[in-house]
Amino acid sequence: MSSPREVTDATFESDVVGSDLPVLVDFWAPWCGPCRMVAPLVDELSDEYAGKVNFFKMNTDENPAVPSKFGIRSIPTLLIFKGGELQGSIVGFRPKSELKKRLEEALV
Repeated sequence: MSSPREVTDATFESDVVGSDLPVLVDFWAPWCGPCRMVAPLVDELSDEYAGKVNFFKMNTDENPAVPSKFGIRSIPTLLIFKGGELQGSIVGFRPKSELKKRLEEALV
């Protein structure tokens, strides 16, 4: 079972931008209710896309630099990167089917 790994302001460049695989980053905070709802969906997707997509979580309370660089104003926000470039973003809670669709679009 693969689950999303923590990424920080310090490791973002190497983990996300430098990744050979596409990456989904879940920006969240411990006090955020919708973040807790989206987390199990991200965990499931991380299993389904193991070996195809790297999954990371970033606590926005502890890591303010990267979220502000990408203009993240509300959480949860999921950003999808491919080849180090931002391919898409999903803001707020969305059903798993929509997350999957957006991920598939970014992988093309």
